Amino acid sequence: MNNSNDFSWKRFFAMFRKEFTQMKRDRLTFAMLIGIPIIQLILFGFAINTNPKNLPTALLSYDNSEFTRAFVQGLKNTEYFKIFAQARNEQEAEQLIARGKALFVFSIPSDFTRRLVRGEHPSILAEIDATDPVATGSAISALNILVETVFDATLRGSLKSLASRPPPANIIVHAKYNPESITQYNVVPGLLGVVITMSMVMITSLAITRERERGTMENLLATPIKPLEVMLGKITPSVMIGYIQITLILIAAHLIFHVPIQGNLFLLFFTAFPFIIANLAMGLMFSTLAQNQLQALQMAFFFFLPSILLSGFIFPFAGMPNWAQNLGSILPLTHFIRIVRGIVLKGNGFADLWQELIPIIIFALIVLMIGVKRFHKTLD
Repeated sequence: MNNSNDFSWKRFFAMFRKEFTQMKRDRLTFAMLIGIPIIQLILFGFAINTNPKNLPTALLSYDNSEFTRAFVQGLKNTEYFKIFAQARNEQEAEQLIARGKALFVFSIPSDFTRRLVRGEHPSILAEIDATDPVATGSAISALNILVETVFDATLRGSLKSLASRPPPANIIVHAKYNPESITQYNVVPGLLGVVITMSMVMITSLAITRERERGTMENLLATPIKPLEVMLGKITPSVMIGYIQITLILIAAHLIFHVPIQGNLFLLFFTAFPFIIANLAMGLMFSTLAQNQLQALQMAFFFFLPSILLSGFIFPFAGMPNWAQNLGSILPLTHFIRIVRGIVLKGNGFADLWQELIPIIIFALIVLMIGVKRFHKTLD
């Protein structure tokens, strides 16, 4: 007679078949288990690059000679710089770098060639958006090597002696917004958007799913309250929580990490509203798709992972391939991080930020419409 306390392979395989069958029936969870590792592999393998090249670069040149053309060609040959704009004046160059359109602006003075052939070692000004030190570090190192050899081919005949050391010209690097390359200045403002994304999506998706699991949603619908009133009642407290989180992070950033706040905080709170709504709408849509709280958490993580990796929060956005940049541009976190860093570190105004606000609003409207439609269908 067998002892019931002995291990039974028959009972083990029966339990194994039962769990495996249940896993197959839960298709969403099974898809997450397969999909998330694949997404991680693709993102970390292809999209993540800590040595970005083809960085957006603008040129402000008051001198047009073979020496300036050699310098510009040398920039291109390094593959770190992609010249996309010719600024007409200093104000336009300043706007390009302030709005994040250009990471580098090279200014060549009008007397550059005259001073170079006289052996006076003229200077080229390189203004750099240093809010993300990782994105520009390798390019700056390439500049120091470039200036030593870029003019050698153009220094011929009587000018050949100028090719000796020290180099015939100098590059003055002016790192703006984070000249000391302090990591906290870049990470802490970006963390504000990351925290809002994670908490808003999870709060909404879990709250509504929890109501449905406990059966209290049916009790609510038995009252005269309308579905739209239920939805707004769920979302509004979360908006307040979002603003409380923003306030706490800003206070900590300034008092603990000594992050300088250069811009208008009222503008930051104003631009944060569509971002909060976009993430709440995403959570609302997840709550209508998920059958339980576990699935809601899986969906939230499925959205959060590419958001944090493709937004430029950890890895330089400019170093990603085009397909990753296009995907990252759809996500609201990408644009909100630029808004936060622009206001906090650069002192940007609304005129510098409105183009980053439009994709967030469009995303919020589309996801909100889908979520509301599915929410009504779920309640009915």
